[in-house]
Amino acid sequence: MTEQALELKPVPTRILTDKDNIVDVIEKYAKEDIGPQDVVSVAESVVAITQGRFVRPEELQPSLLARVLCRFIAKEGSLASAYGMQTAMNAEGSWRITWSLFVGFLGKLVGRSGLFYELAGGQTALIDDVTGTMPPFDKCLVYGPADPNGVAEAIKQRLGCYGAVVADVNDLKRAAVLGATQGLVPKEIAQILINNPFGNASQKTPIVIIKNYGLAVQKTVAQ
Repeated sequence: MTEQALELKPVPTRILTDKDNIVDVIEKYAKEDIGPQDVVSVAESVVAITQGRFVRPEELQPSLLARVLCRFIAKEGSLASAYGMQTAMNAEGSWRITWSLFVGFLGKLVGRSGLFYELAGGQTALIDDVTGTMPPFDKCLVYGPADPNGVAEAIKQRLGCYGAVVADVNDLKRAAVLGATQGLVPKEIAQILINNPFGNASQKTPIVIIKNYGLAVQKTVAQ
């Protein structure tokens, strides 16, 4: 199954906030476009925002440790600022972050990359620093969503679609499915979304429908 064999349909919405319920939003804006063979995908940062999982920089007081540790993160990373690092430390614990950075540094010395994010806890890789998500929340730091599998199941149950996913996708061709309904293959869905059809900024299209996915699965099995 390839992305070219499927239609990806972004769905525009208004700006979403922590006053919204993501399942209600999908039903309101996308219900008429969703069929029983479709997979509904929603951007993880928007799910997190509707769950109230964000903090404003002015609400944080970065510690000296956060100011030091952030210097060991690549500049393009969300934890490269003292505020981003403090957010990670609040989520996963200061000592866990410190220990993971130390082990990650040792790993790089022997050619083993990525240990820090493997060891530091799931939220560490999901935090979006300021400017990392849609306005007006581009002034906030956003955590990863809570219970993404549960969110996906709730979407499927309400909309009667083939399946649903909560996805973390960016313009650097990095895609991951954080939550999915049973029967879907997360890596396969991530590959379908690899070119980032979401528009979380001015486009305001945080929902993408993968049309006729179920039919494509049936066709692949039949071959």
